[in-house]
Amino acid sequence: MSQKNITVQSILDKLNIKSLNEMQLAAQKSIEKQKNTILLSATGSGKTLAFLLPLINMIDANKATSQAIIIVPSRELALQIEAVFKSMGTNIKVTCCYGGHKRETEENNLIEAPGLLIGTPGRLADHIRRGNITLDTIETLVLDEFDKSLELGFKDEVSYIINALKNINKRILTSATEAVDIPDFIGMKDPLKLNFLNEIDEETGLAIKTVLSDGKDKLETLLSLICMLGNRSIIIFCNHRESVERTSNYLKEKDILNVFYHGAMEQQERDAALCKFRNGTSNVLVTTDLAARGLDIANIRYIIHYHLPMSEDIFTHRNGRTARMDASGTAILILSPEEKIPAYINTDIEKIDLPEKRIIPEKPKWSTLFVAAGKKDKVNKIDIVGFLSNKGELKKEDIGLIEVKDFFSFVAVKKIKVSHTLQLIKDQKIKNKKVKIAVAK
Repeated sequence: MSQKNITVQSILDKLNIKSLNEMQLAAQKSIEKQKNTILLSATGSGKTLAFLLPLINMIDANKATSQAIIIVPSRELALQIEAVFKSMGTNIKVTCCYGGHKRETEENNLIEAPGLLIGTPGRLADHIRRGNITLDTIETLVLDEFDKSLELGFKDEVSYIINALKNINKRILTSATEAVDIPDFIGMKDPLKLNFLNEIDEETGLAIKTVLSDGKDKLETLLSLICMLGNRSIIIFCNHRESVERTSNYLKEKDILNVFYHGAMEQQERDAALCKFRNGTSNVLVTTDLAARGLDIANIRYIIHYHLPMSEDIFTHRNGRTARMDASGTAILILSPEEKIPAYINTDIEKIDLPEKRIIPEKPKWSTLFVAAGKKDKVNKIDIVGFLSNKGELKKEDIGLIEVKDFFSFVAVKKIKVSHTLQLIKDQKIKNKKVKIAVAK
């Protein structure tokens, strides 16, 4: 099937998007006509779709060769782009390469060359050194969130990859900040720069508020704030991993169900934490700035800056998790007595007065089950729904979001049904195979 049979409208219908925004239309036009495009647009404005739409017209699905490569700074962003690409419904093979899981899995996927490669600099460079990627057919390069790749110390790896790609004739760079010089090795000669950074500010629907803490330790204030906000989705940003775990443990002790997320966690732990937050098992995510980019989590109502961001750029990216694509959201800064509102925040800021009485928010109604089988075991969402319905006696409304990874899956199930369902399915098989299923840790 030719990609010409796939229209922009058919893709938008699959993604439940009514129409492209001004930035996406401009990006599509530039990428199709120009050799080099720089796209600057705020987090959450739809940059991923902006470069994927023209990309599918550049890849010939009938050729068994790799034709385009997307380099990203984090595994989460790589997986997010892969998910969007797959949901577009093309017949182009895509392979995602990132650290934290078995390289052999990717090597098997690379035996038959994918039309599109997505990956982090370290893992892509590793595959190139091992000769797993056919380089001479790749003609299109996308550097997504390129400023972050340089910031995270990937410069040498990105340089190595680009120098290995001898036949690139189209380059696309995206960023949510303008504050980075583009290194010469990227080869961006006479690029067309599309700058939509300022145009979104007034339309974001983002309210910024502040709450004052009595002392330097803000935990008591944070607890009171969460109790006031109720059981809405909340991301709490801390500046250090140790602070993330300390804050998470304190909230658990105070009966606030939450999950935490940072860079020192194993991949399965990260996946479990994000899945629980996405599917409503937990309404509160405590995290470092690792979660400020590349995470696609819908309907986040509140961003809490437990620690003040180190820079305006980080502040912008943190806030980009809420008020996405026409939704509204609120960012709240908790200030200790000696802290002041950063100078770069020049909008009107409302001060929140916390109620004296704390009422612990109602607990989420969902729980998450871990299933020790995934895509590589030929298990998909339909298999899991069928199994839980037939063997676990669950109705359709008892099953929530399902995420299927390579070797395991996560399923949201109504909390009141979990115990009975686990009892019913403990000796049953999925696709004639006994699979461990338990409440996700």
